[in-house]
Amino acid sequence: WEFNGSFYQPSAFLMMGIPGLEALHHWISIPFCALYFIALLGNCLILFIVKKTQSLHEPMYYFLSMLAVTDLGLVLCTLPTTLGIFWFNIRRIGFDACLTQMYFIHILSFIESSVLLAMAFDRFIAISHPLRYPSILTKATVIKIGLAIILRGMVSLLPIPFLLKRLTYCGKTELSHSFCFHPDIMNLACADIKVNVFYGMIILLSTVGMDLIFIVLSYILIIKTVISLATKEECLKALNTCVSHICAVLIFFIPMIGLSMIHRFGKNIPPLVKTLVAYTYLIIPPALNPIIYSIKSSHIREALFRALWRKSE
Repeated sequence: WEFNGSFYQPSAFLMMGIPGLEALHHWISIPFCALYFIALLGNCLILFIVKKTQSLHEPMYYFLSMLAVTDLGLVLCTLPTTLGIFWFNIRRIGFDACLTQMYFIHILSFIESSVLLAMAFDRFIAISHPLRYPSILTKATVIKIGLAIILRGMVSLLPIPFLLKRLTYCGKTELSHSFCFHPDIMNLACADIKVNVFYGMIILLSTVGMDLIFIVLSYILIIKTVISLATKEECLKALNTCVSHICAVLIFFIPMIGLSMIHRFGKNIPPLVKTLVAYTYLIIPPALNPIIYSIKSSHIREALFRALWRKSE
């Protein structure tokens, strides 16, 4: 502990694996390794295919590449500490290292939320205004959207580590997860955390909350456009281009909202439930997104088969 008058700050936190199943951590690590491997391989393949295939140099696949990069970042943020606990029982993480990991996890989560909104906007323009699509979503516009997404995430979350560093910590230093999460660290403080709670809620609602609202509005407008189409075949074809994105939205937002609600209001929820929701939020989307898009997108599938065929020759 570092002592400075009445101010106490732990030199490190202790991370938690899966409560009650510590003896089985080596076996539990097997499915986690499989998910991490699928996430790393799948997202790298998406990036490789989009880069090498000229026909995929379109806004839809540029946004998909942004999603893949974000998912890779989330995987690389949580993989060392999660497997460190499961394989070697390394639970200790330095205070500053914990704040750094937390900052990047939250930034990448906010970026993923914004990228999903950009992808919803892309689908709306493609379906509702197909003739204007190339002139609205130019390459320069996509780059500007990407930079704005990164800047919004970095700036909005910049005060969070400093708000945590100003707090006095005492007693318990055990986190609820194998990674650092803002509400989890905040609840270990023995000082007034009203500012942290208020700022965290405002930022969450004004970024992720607004992203979700605009995604829903985009799909309301998409459905309105699709209903006006002449034939049932055209209607189904238009909706089929949105299936992958809808799946990506659901597997990201449902666990994220659930984890946020559990940390803020679920004081009596069993630790195992909290842990499983956290892993679902941070590991499942990066692993499933490449699979979903590979299955549903014929362009991605064909480009992947062509790449594999060339390598086998």
